[in-house]
Amino acid sequence: MMNDCCSSNSCKTSRSIRHQCPANGIEYRDVSARTIAHHVKQPWLWNIHDQVFFYCEDPECEVVYFADDDSVILKSQLRTEMGIKTKSRSALLCYCFGVTKIDAQQNPKIKNFVTDQTKKGICSCETSNPSGRCCLKDFSRTDFAD
Repeated sequence: MMNDCCSSNSCKTSRSIRHQCPANGIEYRDVSARTIAHHVKQPWLWNIHDQVFFYCEDPECEVVYFADDDSVILKSQLRTEMGIKTKSRSALLCYCFGVTKIDAQQNPKIKNFVTDQTKKGICSCETSNPSGRCCLKDFSRTDFAD
């Protein structure tokens, strides 16, 4: 049984809040302030408040994170390139182990490696992955292009 951030129980939070992205109107799941602080360019300047934050997964939307007051954090305000926000094959797919989309396409065994490391608890998805969730589901995506 996995006992890390990617196990079925430990990724769940006590709240299951969804909110509409102020830019595209689509509802998305919440994300921790800890995750956002890991990805913003200058976290010491970021004013967290007592808000709930969300992660916009729409590749066409410039908003990456937004709060329940509809304030936003754009791609340009992050130090990490958002793999889901680009179709580039050189973008990261797995942030914990630096696996790019092209790496995963060229070597299917990489997913097995990531899965094994995750089972061993050797991952940091809750902070490393911009979504705050496990990347394993992203390995099945086939819309990678350059």
